[in-house]
Amino acid sequence: MSELAAATSPVRIEREGDVAVVVIDHPPVNATSLAVRKGLLQAMHAAEADASFAAAVIACAGNTFVAGADIREFGRPIEEPSLPAIVAAILASSRPFVAAIHGAALGGGFELALACDARIATRDAAVGLPEVTLGIIPGAGGTQHLPRIVGIPAAIEIACSGRRVRMEEALGLELVDRIAERDLRAEAVAFARSLGGKRRVCDLAVPPSDPERIEEAATAALKAGRKRPQVVAAIESVRRAATTPYAEALQAERAAFTRLREGPEAAALRYLFFAEREAAKVPDIQGVAPRAVTRVAVIGAGTMGAGIAIAFADNGFEVLLVDRDEASVEKGMERVRKAYDASVSSGRVDAAQSATRLARIRAGAELAAAADADLVIEAVFEDMGIKKDVFRQLDAIARPGAILATNTSYLDVDEIAAATGRPADVLGMHFFSPANVMRLLEVVRAGRTGREALATALEVGRRIRKLPVIARVGDGFIGNRIWAQYRRQAELVVEEGALPEEVDAAIEGFGFAMGPFAVSDLAGLDIAWRNRQRLAKTRDPRERYVEIADRLCEQGRFGQKTGAGWYRYVPGARRGQPDPEVHALIEAHSRGKGIARRAFTAEDIRARLLAAMVNEASLLLEEGIAERPSDVDLVLVNGYGFPKHEGGPLFWASRQPAGWLEAELDKLAAATGFGFRRGPVERFLAAVRQS
Repeated sequence: MSELAAATSPVRIEREGDVAVVVIDHPPVNATSLAVRKGLLQAMHAAEADASFAAAVIACAGNTFVAGADIREFGRPIEEPSLPAIVAAILASSRPFVAAIHGAALGGGFELALACDARIATRDAAVGLPEVTLGIIPGAGGTQHLPRIVGIPAAIEIACSGRRVRMEEALGLELVDRIAERDLRAEAVAFARSLGGKRRVCDLAVPPSDPERIEEAATAALKAGRKRPQVVAAIESVRRAATTPYAEALQAERAAFTRLREGPEAAALRYLFFAEREAAKVPDIQGVAPRAVTRVAVIGAGTMGAGIAIAFADNGFEVLLVDRDEASVEKGMERVRKAYDASVSSGRVDAAQSATRLARIRAGAELAAAADADLVIEAVFEDMGIKKDVFRQLDAIARPGAILATNTSYLDVDEIAAATGRPADVLGMHFFSPANVMRLLEVVRAGRTGREALATALEVGRRIRKLPVIARVGDGFIGNRIWAQYRRQAELVVEEGALPEEVDAAIEGFGFAMGPFAVSDLAGLDIAWRNRQRLAKTRDPRERYVEIADRLCEQGRFGQKTGAGWYRYVPGARRGQPDPEVHALIEAHSRGKGIARRAFTAEDIRARLLAAMVNEASLLLEEGIAERPSDVDLVLVNGYGFPKHEGGPLFWASRQPAGWLEAELDKLAAATGFGFRRGPVERFLAAVRQS
């Protein structure tokens, strides 16, 4: 490369005797931008033209190897040279190449490494092909080179899961040739030199595999990936490596990559990818340093409190789990122990890791033990009086500067904060059940929440590997407020003529894992019942109200935990069975109100429930409860099961035919009657289309 090129390019060649070290220096993650691709191709040609080089090493400056594509190029036409051109140049070289991997080699970065003759990595590195999570498949040989190393079954699993492969496993699969224990670059150069100028990758054959194992891997991948188009394409492309000439298989892989990249699912997943980055941007706390948090106290050792404790312990925090008496504390710790036992049984962690994490949690029945916590999270019964009493006590106990958070799902955080003399340190941290599994975290910014407290909650959320999304104070915040209207319309549809199982089937046909009535049974009908009772005094009697769920609760039918709710549950069965008793109750209810029941199509049901979601989302955005439309979509996708491949309710609505939503909102208004509020839907959908 010329001196000018070396000075301006993010790629340079550094000589190590007879080895050319091709260094990618493109912070922050050495993404394969156009400039990097141009620099790499120039470096390939320069190394090939210099007869004094016997081998080459691809290495990266900074904290990582190539960690993927340049997100700024997502959704735009790919400019040449493309990544396949770089891979082709590596494969066509007369000299062997070694990849020196540190940090992460993901997507196109891993494809670069797979095109090399060998891979040397640091022990803490990771590799993977996450393209399926963006609605596409690898497009630069990943599905062809991977099976030539690990075989078809393992390649299907890795390519279809999108997961990161850590080095212990990678070494066993021969994805890496050696772990560098001291000096990655020096060891990679030495390994490249030891190859004696001979190539190793050009004629690698796909190792034979048992056809049954291939079918098992494909079936498992399709089930885990819900048969999404990119998963199907990845399986087909990996299998093609064993049956199709290499050049033809590469061409087919690229064609599938291009087709999927331009499709609606990839657009939805790209939108969510950028939405996560936008959610982290809070202008008025930029530059505000979060407070140090190492000790966390969780008040309330029920299912939610135990899950929150596990989420923190899993990520290195010291946790105190507190409840009102020793018996409650012991029940809470039993929940924690059972969760860790299940993790060991499933293979997610080993016994030693489980023991280490469990040891981080201590329990007590005295609130005073929370005095030295940096963060206190209240997770007691959803009752304003109880919560305010806990916060009054915490105000007297907690050290100055401690963050006091409530895990309330609905209640007014401003009112809770007013029970203390330190409202600037009070906010909401609304976890979703199971709290140690669900990724979403609504961080509720009360009227007097301080900037430091907010910055701390967001940082802590990221440290426990959650997706924090800011909400303002409002009944149900973002997710539960929208969900309440969605569930209300589901009950109105049942009152008018549908059955619970018909509503659930329609919604599951759209892509939700569970319909609204199955979800209610899983969560417990008593939770929503208590909330309805709380709001009863504020309800206008002229509004339509469906009493069916109340009647079920009065009969002790609280869902799965009681063996009956909207459905009847057989012990050990995960799915409920339609119950004639519920059908009879519904039909009697409709007759009592003089409603002539009618048939609903699945499309009728979907349109009505989704329109209700979109309308309510526009109302809460207008009120400032959510920061931006993409935050709403993140909440519904990550906390409520809205199908990810549809991008969230607002993204989905923004892609519907002109006039369709307006017509559905007219129908929704007519069906709902008194009290229906129509939101400024089109204003917010226009913002989504421009994003």
